[in-house]
Amino acid sequence: MQQRNFQRIKLFSIGIIGLFCVLVPSSVWAEGPPKPSAMANPLAQVLVVIIAVLLLAIALLSHVVLGAAEMKMKEFREKRKSDAQPKVLMVIVFLLTSSFAFAADEPASSAPVSSTISGLSPTAFYSLISVVGVELLVLLWLLYHLKSLLAKEKPVVIVAEKESAITRWWTKANNFKPVQEEATIDLGHDYDGIRELDNRLPPWWLYGFYICIIFAGIYLWRYHVTHTAPSSLEELAAVMKKAEADKENYLKKAANNVNENTVTYLSDATALEAGKKIFVTACAACHAADGGGLVGPNLVDEYWLHGGSVSDIFKSIKYGWPEKGMKSWKDDYSPAQIAQLASYIKSLKGTRPATAKEPQGEIYKEQSVSVDSLTKESTVIKSGLK
Repeated sequence: MQQRNFQRIKLFSIGIIGLFCVLVPSSVWAEGPPKPSAMANPLAQVLVVIIAVLLLAIALLSHVVLGAAEMKMKEFREKRKSDAQPKVLMVIVFLLTSSFAFAADEPASSAPVSSTISGLSPTAFYSLISVVGVELLVLLWLLYHLKSLLAKEKPVVIVAEKESAITRWWTKANNFKPVQEEATIDLGHDYDGIRELDNRLPPWWLYGFYICIIFAGIYLWRYHVTHTAPSSLEELAAVMKKAEADKENYLKKAANNVNENTVTYLSDATALEAGKKIFVTACAACHAADGGGLVGPNLVDEYWLHGGSVSDIFKSIKYGWPEKGMKSWKDDYSPAQIAQLASYIKSLKGTRPATAKEPQGEIYKEQSVSVDSLTKESTVIKSGLK
């Protein structure tokens, strides 16, 4: 595209020279043979001189523009011979000859009387002024293109893509070689176009390997030579011992969190013995030491006034039955102690007291779940899930 622009400027500049060679004689001679008194007018003489000077300036400036265009064209392609200049000169000669022919063929006739401008006819005056104006425009056009041709091209600055901080860190950590330096680490082994490079191991990998070796040496020395640190079996034994201690502490704390909904029967002898001591201290006055009953009901038969399960007995001891003369013992004993007492009372069933009081309440039977009922419920659940 730029080469075509230079060629157009060259052709246009040469054509301008020829065009003004045509305009000057045609503007003066187009009306027929000039009158002797026309060129004697001072204004006409000044305008003709200006036209000639401007035409000379255009010719010189066109030559400069052509030279600058040629220099520019050499930067893009080799200089080629062009026959455009002879063609333009032929056009100029043809125009010059045609202008003289048109002036000779103009029929001679007496010009009509018209007003003059400083002694010149309006046609001659405006023709000369038009030529001057066009020449000035051409000069400005040539100056503009000369400036653009002589202006230095701004160097194209290629901005390299800035690497991120992570990329720079990763390259530095792995000690990567740039592509330009691969020739220095080429081992000369080529396998199906794949070159073998003498890349070093990444520093972080080497340091990690060295640290592992040092750690292994220290570990063997401490655990298997000097035995200054516990072995795996010793650590397991210590952990199990701590777990047993934590379990005991938990059970001690969890025992006091028992209530009528979570209480279970305690069958171990230690718990039953502790419950017996509480029974003799707090309950023997109303229920007899052997549970046969005095003021209070008999605790060894199957009849119970408020339920005979461990949960029911725990509830009766904890909250009491004030309307029947039994106080609440929750402020006197902890939940764990009440659970021990309820388990001891439950264990009295079936014993033979010295003097048993008559039965009171309703017969209580332990709720047992039969195998048939469990099978039936499981069948119902499975059918509901299908």
